[in-house]
Amino acid sequence: MTRAIMLRRLLAPLVTTLVLTSPGVTAEARSAPGHRGPDRAENEIGNRPGNQAVDRRGPWTGTWEAAPSGTVPALPGASIRDVVHTSVGGRAARVRLSNRLGTRPLQLGSVTLALQRPGEPRSPRAVAGSMRTVTFAGAGSVTVPAGRDVVSDPVALPVPADSNLLVSVHTPADSGPATYHRSALQANFVAPRGDRTAEESGAAYTTTVGDWYYVTGVDVLGPAAGSVVALGDSITDGTGSSFDANHRWPDRLSARLRDLPAYRRPGVLNAGIAGNRVLLAGRGPSALTRLDTDVFSRAGVRTMIVLEGVNDLKGTPEQRDPRALVNAYRLVVRRAHARGIRVIGATITPYGGHVAYTPAREAVRQAVNTAIRSRRIFDAVADFDATVRDPARPSRILPAYDPGDHLHFNDAGMRALADTIDLRSLLAKAPGR
Repeated sequence: MTRAIMLRRLLAPLVTTLVLTSPGVTAEARSAPGHRGPDRAENEIGNRPGNQAVDRRGPWTGTWEAAPSGTVPALPGASIRDVVHTSVGGRAARVRLSNRLGTRPLQLGSVTLALQRPGEPRSPRAVAGSMRTVTFAGAGSVTVPAGRDVVSDPVALPVPADSNLLVSVHTPADSGPATYHRSALQANFVAPRGDRTAEESGAAYTTTVGDWYYVTGVDVLGPAAGSVVALGDSITDGTGSSFDANHRWPDRLSARLRDLPAYRRPGVLNAGIAGNRVLLAGRGPSALTRLDTDVFSRAGVRTMIVLEGVNDLKGTPEQRDPRALVNAYRLVVRRAHARGIRVIGATITPYGGHVAYTPAREAVRQAVNTAIRSRRIFDAVADFDATVRDPARPSRILPAYDPGDHLHFNDAGMRALADTIDLRSLLAKAPGR
């Protein structure tokens, strides 16, 4: 046995420890704004048997995200094929998987990454020859402790911008509740029995599900200009938009950036959770408590867009004091600025006609929006309220944007929200940079 092989075997447990990350101290936090240099531990473990060597010149950038929102029963013995849509491309990728909300160690028997067949939005089939084994410290399987996330080794797969990837995981045993993102608005697939992760045809994936299991992010290696994270609730998550169409407003924002040169185009990450609140846990942890995991841990973050608050106003218990939300926004901005991240605040959109609407709650919404527009909280403002409200009835959404529940937005409304954001402000330098 050569000294090089012995050294790799001795270092493998240490590297595995480095890529297993806790919610409070994630792997990407070491290379987030405010930290010097790349995350060397993660970048150096890609050149291992079973994975081609990766040219690592250039920064890692987040291209896709889904924030964990809860748990569902595990699917022991199954293979799950999640479909994710990239914003920016790169010459290599790495995958983020999570057992953050689980209660037992998560066994992943195998993980693969591939390009989805173009023109087949509801198909588990992969582009021929694109299937790649995903490794973790050189190993094809990994056990993720409860409460932790894991970031894979670099995967030598060129990833196009605006494309669909297939992230397939095999869970050989019952690892307890599965961390997932509810309401993906995306067809994902399950092969009920056996390890089918390397199957290109997808023929064994006979069950369709509408949630993302385990996968919480994909990063790419390339020239992109950092990333933008949209922190929000169901409106950001896409409720009301078309299924399998990638018409959420962050998707539409990414589409507006397509004409930029690759070195100037940022990745756009969707950290929306339906039912999310700023101050209290609801669907998923509160916005304040998930900043580290869903924003600051992501690769290359330079800007955050905050659209949160309507569930605090109309939820149980409801928030009646606008100052509580304003103070929470200020805390978000302080924490972001400490990491060199610029923050754009979005006004809370109307929901008159919804079952939860009351005049008293409307008064609080108006007070919060007045504070947001003052520009004394955020670095910039996206006045979503002004864009989508009905001039004849300002407490309501314009009928052309209303999918019928008077709270969320259809595809036209999602486009209107994305078009509200000033791209010059979005691409401006963050404080301290």
